[in-house]
Amino acid sequence: MTTALAASHESASQPLLDFAAGRVCRAADGWHAVLCIGSVEHRIWSKQPLTAGAHYAAELPIDRDFEARAHAATRLWRAMNGRAPGPAFHRLSKQRRVRLCGALRAVAAYFAGATYRSIAEALFGEKRIPDRTWKTHDLRSRTIRLVQSGLAFVRGGYRKLLGPERRDE
Repeated sequence: MTTALAASHESASQPLLDFAAGRVCRAADGWHAVLCIGSVEHRIWSKQPLTAGAHYAAELPIDRDFEARAHAATRLWRAMNGRAPGPAFHRLSKQRRVRLCGALRAVAAYFAGATYRSIAEALFGEKRIPDRTWKTHDLRSRTIRLVQSGLAFVRGGYRKLLGPERRDE
């Protein structure tokens, strides 16, 4: 999650960590930085150049992603103060992670020109694929659905992984 920062000289804000430990680059829309604090990467955006030792304040637009942005800002603040960042905002279930991995493997094979049958053999094992009843087998349908899910994921559906499912969509 990206957090926007604004320079501040108020004593209430926390000094930002040394940016030499992370990666900083200039872009058309401002400055982007990746801070590695412990085992967590924090992605930061600023309108002005980032300097070590300066004080910053987070600007969080009150929009539909406010809750996720506030959570990311809190995790950054906790990490900067030597505390555990806490749990991730949104976690995928093991079943969903396994399905997404299968969909990505299936769509990668599909883009490489593999047939549905060869994709199914790679995903589920050659012994589970029948010789004669392939056209009506449930693994064929499952493979096609995995490829379709992978295609939707590649075409921008991956953004849905960033937050919990919403009822308003």
